[in-house]
Amino acid sequence: MQYTILGILLMIMMLLYFKVADRFNIVDKPNERSSHSEVTLRGGGIIFWFAALLYFVQHIESNYFFFTGITLVSLVSFWDDIQSLSNKIRISIHFLSISLIFYDLGVFNFMPLYGVIISYILAIGLINAYNFMDGINGITGLYTLVVMGSLLYVNKNIQFFIDAVFIKYAMIASLVFLFFNYRKRAKCFAGDIGSIAIAFWVIYLVLNLIIKTNSVIWLLFLAVYGVDAICTIIHRLYLKQNIFQAHRLHLYQVLSNEYKIQHRLVSLYYAIIQILVSVLVVFLYHKVQDVWLFVIVITPLLLIYSIKFYLLEKSNLKVNS
Repeated sequence: MQYTILGILLMIMMLLYFKVADRFNIVDKPNERSSHSEVTLRGGGIIFWFAALLYFVQHIESNYFFFTGITLVSLVSFWDDIQSLSNKIRISIHFLSISLIFYDLGVFNFMPLYGVIISYILAIGLINAYNFMDGINGITGLYTLVVMGSLLYVNKNIQFFIDAVFIKYAMIASLVFLFFNYRKRAKCFAGDIGSIAIAFWVIYLVLNLIIKTNSVIWLLFLAVYGVDAICTIIHRLYLKQNIFQAHRLHLYQVLSNEYKIQHRLVSLYYAIIQILVSVLVVFLYHKVQDVWLFVIVITPLLLIYSIKFYLLEKSNLKVNS
């Protein structure tokens, strides 16, 4: 009953936001770099902040630092959705917000200085990777459901590390968002506020689990996004492109834009592959060393990603012929 009520409340909040977005023209207009062709409401991912707010109201005594952090990144991201901000401002707010959850989880006491620096780099990198990957209908919602579902399973069956309700709130928010986004013609897009807010939520959970288990393999719950984002950045650097400008070189973009595979199907592919990765991670946990588990998981993902270069070459040959 609790989650039914939550779903109804989030649905109402979403519908109210649509009226605000429509009133103030908060829309995503397609351009030559976009994977969509119609004007669509932007910022529907504000639902993740709404879910965090509802949880915070009920657990104010134990959720203060997380909620402050997600509120900061949500505010600056929403501002960026409406009016572009400089990278310095966005990164500074990300750094401050991450510092809040690092303090909350005891990272500064738990890790040596070099570990803290690496953690900052990984956290900020993951936030931006999650944002980079939010480009087609359904991909953020489906992928988030898989990640949260994986964390929920570990929390229940392997290592308790947080209140399960906290994870379920994010999953309910994802389902409500998917209701409006996982369509041939989406009612709304997540926007920076959505992808960055839920990425912040994921990082908080994964980091908590890493600390509790003293194992970094849980980063592999984000392996599919990570491989695509990092390899695409390397590819763009090789092409001497500005990595902060919009582009169409992610594998999911090539599949959707160059080969016209339906957005929802591509999003489903990403979710299914991450499910397989997560199952493998859970199954091999404590059975193989962490470094070998990373090799076992990352190697086939790199091979899958390499298909992009064949597809791009084939596409260029068609254009030139």
